[in-house]
This record gives sequence, C-alpha cells and structure tokens, in this order.
Amino acid sequence: MTDRLDLAFSALADPTRRAILTMLLEDDMAVTDVAEPFQMSLAAISKHLSILTRAGLISQEKRGRVKWCKLEPTAMKDASVWMESFGQFEVVNLDAFERFLDDELVDSPDNLTEQTDQA
Repeated sequence: MTDRLDLAFSALADPTRRAILTMLLEDDMAVTDVAEPFQMSLAAISKHLSILTRAGLISQEKRGRVKWCKLEPTAMKDASVWMESFGQFEVVNLDAFERFLDDELVDSPDNLTEQTDQA
C-alpha cells in the first residue's frame, strides 16, 4: 500500500496534474482536449498523463485514432483513507487553551494559598 500511496501523492504534488484530474471529473477527454488549456507541448502533457496513469489515478485507452483519458476515482481511496485517519485529531485552538489555563491557574487552590501567604 505504501508504494501506491507514494505514487498517488507524488502525482498529486504537481498543480498541472491536479488540474487535469479536475478536468476529468466532468467526463472522459481526448488527450488533445486535455492539453488545450495548458501552455505546454503535447509531449509535456503526455508525460503528466503517464505519471497519472502509473499512479492509477487515470486510465488511457485508444478509441479509433484518438487516445482518451478517464478518471479512476477508486484509485484515490487509499490516499483518502490514509488522510482521513488524521481527521480524528481536532485542531487545537491555542488561544482558547491559553484562556482556559489562565482561568484554571487563577482559581486553583495552590494559587489561592500563595496569594494568602503573600498578604
């Protein structure tokens, strides 16, 4: 599973590849249509598509003379499950935690004893 995760995250690290995946959310696309919005060569787009294919995030098939790309949403499941495991930890609001500690320290019995001894 680690190899698949490494390939998926490596593929997702590039903004061009993420944009391609977003485009493929709509429907399957011909390679030339995928390349159209980008200002790079067809060879460069093909390299991006090859990386996405190797990671299992898309599949490519030839239909007649045209090569088509299709999103493989189940391939992201492992990465999604791995990321969701971190969702069990809630974000700590440090300001609220600091206020809580200040309130607790002011009202603590030890603190009251210190204040009484100083008076």
